[in-house]
Amino acid sequence: METKNVFIVGAKGIPAKYGGYESFVEQLTARKVSDNIHYFVACRKDLSDNKNDVFMYNNATCFNVGVPHVGPAQAILYDIKALEWSIKYIKKNNIEKPIIYVLACRIGPFIRRYKQKIKELGGKLYVNPDGHEWLRAKWSKPVRKYWKISEKLMVKHSDLLVCDSRAIEKYIKEEYSQYEPNTTYISYGSDIIPSKLNLNDHAAKEWYEKYNINPNNYYLIVGRFVPENNYETMIKEFMQSKTHKDLVIISNVEENEFFNHLKRSTEFENDKRIKFVGTVYNSELLKLVRENAYGYLHGHEVGGTNPSLLEALGSTRVNLLLDVSFNHEVGMDGALFWVKDKGNLATLINTTDKLSEAEIRNLNEKSNEIIVKRYDWTLIVNMYENLFLLGEI
Repeated sequence: METKNVFIVGAKGIPAKYGGYESFVEQLTARKVSDNIHYFVACRKDLSDNKNDVFMYNNATCFNVGVPHVGPAQAILYDIKALEWSIKYIKKNNIEKPIIYVLACRIGPFIRRYKQKIKELGGKLYVNPDGHEWLRAKWSKPVRKYWKISEKLMVKHSDLLVCDSRAIEKYIKEEYSQYEPNTTYISYGSDIIPSKLNLNDHAAKEWYEKYNINPNNYYLIVGRFVPENNYETMIKEFMQSKTHKDLVIISNVEENEFFNHLKRSTEFENDKRIKFVGTVYNSELLKLVRENAYGYLHGHEVGGTNPSLLEALGSTRVNLLLDVSFNHEVGMDGALFWVKDKGNLATLINTTDKLSEAEIRNLNEKSNEIIVKRYDWTLIVNMYENLFLLGEI
């Protein structure tokens, strides 16, 4: 079988230090089984540990792309320059039938001319549409309008859309039916492998002591600090609950307008249970913190299959999820669900506090089974390799 060359554009790069796309590319390259696939991965030079223009990592060819700091447009420029690098490389090295896999829909207004070049080179353009970027509250109205137009054009010009959520796939097919989009479903992945750390390890003891947190006596939130992840609702409802446990929030919190609004609207500083602890970059420590949480709160409302949710289902015994289609699709009967009506989550927290050990164990077993049967990284990587090699999963 001939080697299939796959160029991945859109992640910040590997080794993974940032978000879901980066972790996905890390897993895809690290767990590669087939010798008939070679990955090329775009990396942002300003974020890369390796400053060489081209370097190898996980047997993938990584290429650094330098982009100026031009605000929100930086990500758009980065994708364009990574695409140009890929097309130039394909042309120079006479690569046959390449696949360019673009993560997210940032460059729709520019994609037509690049799609034409890819087609002329005998290649295919695959796109992962991610979630509804145009719904994110952090963007101004003009930027949201751009994201919506960009999504539309990426759908129009792609050869295949790889959706990480059934709900996203359904939305793409219905919203853009005039283009008769070619779609497939491959989720993000996770695992149920325990952390390599334990509570007696120095890093763990130091972290728990620093924030005065007791294992199995806290609810946990992990996610980007943005309005559409419903921090305001979760904090208000937690404060209204009767629980004596802490609420530990792991996020990249910035002293911005959103944070100041939260302080004013919730007055969380007056509740000693609420603990903002910043980010945790040590993946094994983060997994241990998940494992020793009493419960996990998930308020993500925009997007597809969320990596943080999958990690919680694989590590935390009880998971309380906002009841939207994306989360219900993943959590099924292995989680508890809440809505944004006043008092709903507070009541659920009170009820969750009273769960018996048997009820907790039942939820944990179901959530672990969901990960093993539907989201295990081995399954996900196998599906991608079949797609790249055979054109099907």
